[in-house]
Amino acid sequence: MTRIRLAVVDDHALFRAGLISLLNEIPEFQVVGEAGDGRSALEMVQVKQPEVLLLDVNMPGMSGLEVVRELRSLPGAGKPRIVMLTISKSEEDLMGAIAAGADGYLLKSAEPDELRRAIQLVHEGLSVLSPQVTRQVMRAVAYGDRERGAESGLSRREMEVLACLSQGKTTAQIAAELFISENTVKTHVRHILEKLEASNRAEAVSKATQMGLIGGGE
Repeated sequence: MTRIRLAVVDDHALFRAGLISLLNEIPEFQVVGEAGDGRSALEMVQVKQPEVLLLDVNMPGMSGLEVVRELRSLPGAGKPRIVMLTISKSEEDLMGAIAAGADGYLLKSAEPDELRRAIQLVHEGLSVLSPQVTRQVMRAVAYGDRERGAESGLSRREMEVLACLSQGKTTAQIAAELFISENTVKTHVRHILEKLEASNRAEAVSKATQMGLIGGGE
């Protein structure tokens, strides 16, 4: 059985030692490196080349977020997948980690089985979040959508209709999905066209994409 190569970076020596001991008891894992600060972590990763890096967020000197950004900026392939393992539930730390390029964000209170599964999922190319912080991500995304909608003058319902338009849905399909009448859909569409100064639905979707109101791949 090929084991997943891990490395642990945490400035608290006792926690680091305990985590390494736990990970080494799991047959699927092999801890190949460790570090107590960000700068040492960068050097260690270059030498040990772990497949998954467990990284604390708040460390003296060079923070975990700075380590993520440094690793993501390195040229070439073979860079490790990164799971932030921290006590911080701060939305700033959480969103900062995601923006920097971390593949996962777990709290140190996670159960061993949760940690084991998270590492496996990240190794497979997926992303993971502790359930305790998932709501914060959803709230941040929703807030961003509301902000963009407010800037364009679109209401929440108009944003929902616009999202349906971007998916190529008909008036009847939008009405069924949003549980509103077709006439109400047509009214919302008319308002969307007016506010975006678009002559038709396709132009409205195009302008909304350029404005960042909806994703290009919607």
